[in-house]
Amino acid sequence: MLVAITGATGVDLAVKFLKTLKEKNIEIELIISKIAEKIINIETNYKISDIRNLADKNYEVDNLLSPPASGSYKIACMIVIPCSMKTLSAIANGYANNLITRAADVMIKEKRKLILVVRETPFNAIHLENMLKLARLGVIIHPPIPSYYIKPKSVEELIDHTVGRILDQIGIESNIKRWGTL
Repeated sequence: MLVAITGATGVDLAVKFLKTLKEKNIEIELIISKIAEKIINIETNYKISDIRNLADKNYEVDNLLSPPASGSYKIACMIVIPCSMKTLSAIANGYANNLITRAADVMIKEKRKLILVVRETPFNAIHLENMLKLARLGVIIHPPIPSYYIKPKSVEELIDHTVGRILDQIGIESNIKRWGTL
């Protein structure tokens, strides 16, 4: 599983997602953008090394010679969490200027699962058009919109539920509260 963290708010989603994958013994390959490194320092108490240590393999965002840049390198699924509007736009328009956008381009051309956890609010028409363009290509657009029916008592519960819903998209079981079982 390839996970990319871009420069949008919501890094805690990525950290929880990575920790959950690690607990489930799923091999993780990770790319962190330069802006994401700055957001990590602003939003969290994690060191970049703490987050990198959650992955089995780490790639530099500017290294387009890394394995995920090639369609012959087998990756079952890629998740961009959080996904900035800049990254969304680059992917939607085939602008593969770094390893994150190139790997996403590979996932689309190879017809492999790509999930974008887009972070922005409100969406403007350009954002929506880019999301629609990608959705028509089979990309899963998964904004972290809270499920209020779970009656969350903390932000952590919202994060846990969002991560559980993303895991649903890739066929990994989670213990989240589900509609009809409350």
